[in-house]
Amino acid sequence: MPDSALKVNGFRTLGTALQVLGDLYGSRAALFESANIAVAINATNELSSTYLSLGRAADDWGDAAAAIAMFERAKQEALTPTDALQADLLRLRFYIENSSDNPSGNTALSQVEAISRDLAEQLQNSPPSRLAVYATINLSVSLAQENSLGRSLPLEHHNQLLAKAVQSAQALKDRYAEAHALNQWGALYMRTEQWSEALKLTEKSLEIARDIQADEIASQSAWQMGRILKQQNNTAEAIVAYSEAVDKLQSLRSDLVAIDPDVQFSFRENVEPIYRELVSLLLEPESSGTKSSVQPSQKNLAQAREVIEALQLAELDNFFQEACIDVASQQIDQVDAQATIVYPIILPDRLAVIASTPGQPLAYYATPISAETVENTLRDLLSSIHPASDNATRLALSEQVYNWLIRPAEDAHLTSETKTMVFVLDGLLRNIPIAALYDGEQYLIEKYAVALSPGLQLMQSRPLEQIETNAVVGGISEARNGLSALPAVETEIADISHLISADSLLNASFTSDRLAKEVKNSSASIVHLATHGQFSSRLEDTFLATWEGRLSVKELSEILQTRGQSNAIELLVLSACDTASGDDRAVLGLAGLAVKSGARSTVATLWPVKDQAAAKLMKGFYEGISQPGMSKAAALRQAQLSLLADPSYSDPFFWSAYTLVGSWQ
Repeated sequence: MPDSALKVNGFRTLGTALQVLGDLYGSRAALFESANIAVAINATNELSSTYLSLGRAADDWGDAAAAIAMFERAKQEALTPTDALQADLLRLRFYIENSSDNPSGNTALSQVEAISRDLAEQLQNSPPSRLAVYATINLSVSLAQENSLGRSLPLEHHNQLLAKAVQSAQALKDRYAEAHALNQWGALYMRTEQWSEALKLTEKSLEIARDIQADEIASQSAWQMGRILKQQNNTAEAIVAYSEAVDKLQSLRSDLVAIDPDVQFSFRENVEPIYRELVSLLLEPESSGTKSSVQPSQKNLAQAREVIEALQLAELDNFFQEACIDVASQQIDQVDAQATIVYPIILPDRLAVIASTPGQPLAYYATPISAETVENTLRDLLSSIHPASDNATRLALSEQVYNWLIRPAEDAHLTSETKTMVFVLDGLLRNIPIAALYDGEQYLIEKYAVALSPGLQLMQSRPLEQIETNAVVGGISEARNGLSALPAVETEIADISHLISADSLLNASFTSDRLAKEVKNSSASIVHLATHGQFSSRLEDTFLATWEGRLSVKELSEILQTRGQSNAIELLVLSACDTASGDDRAVLGLAGLAVKSGARSTVATLWPVKDQAAAKLMKGFYEGISQPGMSKAAALRQAQLSLLADPSYSDPFFWSAYTLVGSWQ
């Protein structure tokens, strides 16, 4: 098409759509094209909206400076009150975030105060409109992030604005906007610790949200009510309110990504804390006694376990921007009578653990320790897992984490019949090689087989002896597309092909199209990919390398799902992957891939391992799963122990990176 305002608008819309889908590179290109055309044809009425879109996208790229610059341009180019208001609101939010990161940033602070007061004056003098109501809500949300209450906008003015927003929504007969405004007004009273007023406003918001079936507002208002009731020491009613908030979030699932864009809604700020705060309440001792031995009730432990599993799935939904999986939860006794499931939960004031053993009541133990201390210890442990690191330091850190997660269960004889320990890991614990935890004499892998799970929302799996063990095996041994060579991949693929029936795709034959064709037309129960890859908490940065380029998680999952649920892949093996540098939530990409692929089990590496060690471990693994009656977890354990026994590869760096996610049988 020739350049025109329509073309500017089209590229902007495309850029926004690609941003929602997670294609940040495509989004960026489309939005810059929109801006360039608008400048070229002097489409001044389109420029502000395009710069606003570019600013939002820059936020997703993680470039706050670029985002602020774009919002400043949007303000300069604004021709309508709507565009000017939106630009000011977004500028305000970014300046507040900048000033909180850098308290000495006087420029940011002065900008926050100037924009806040200007916005307040505009809104106070504006006629009732939906735009003004939502602008007031977003102004209030931004000001709530300030360290100092009332610094940028006097509390009296803030209160008047929210009162006007509620009245305007009522005059407009917009109950949705009214519920939002009431919720935010209640939040202001919470911040000033006027608990009874806060509760009244929040209850009214929740009542309207329920009535109009606005689950996203109901979840936030029920959460707010729970916090108020908790503050008033009404734990029982607080749990009821928090439970409603979680139920509303569960009913939303993938709709969370489509919530009204007029209202800021962040998973990390508006969703995840609800689950964690409910778990914290549920794990309080049920008795009012002060003895540390007083335990939560079995009912509360069971609910806490369900909530943690629900959080795991909510994180995956957020990662993929769509609902990932809906599978009925199973009892551990039905899954494996010789497995213990361990749920560690990082809470602000303690590291809590729920342990589930077949035929036994749920067990609970906790270490009173701050989340910051736990996370610092985990980061120190992770950085110490390298052959060049100090061995004594690594063992001490590893034993510390062992004492938190496992020793109390062993001391209580919960694991006496356990052959496999399955971990539903939380937060930074996902990045830790659990198999390398140390009890002072032995590594965990020397005592049990180890697996990870997003929870017992597992696909029905079959023991491997009931499956015809054959595979599609692909990989790249040569340097390609800027990635280093993996020469032992040829040996790895040859060894697997000797142990089980396999169709091989090596180097130039390992393309996305060839892999898709082989998987679709094969009855193989195993797909083994020996190639560079990366896991990240960002969907677009989680990929595998193919001969022609990158294969994204979504593309791989589509390939693996072509066979349908009845003929699903039993085992997906990724033997040369890495976690994104500096990404505390990178293993979310591994969990996401494991769930989304439809494979019942996934074996992957948390960091790149010397490829000779990888080839040896994989040979041992396939020898194990070829033996009748051996589970996947036991086969991986056997292969890891063989490396541990080899002086060349005994350091945990070589064998503990391998992780089994999903069905361990």
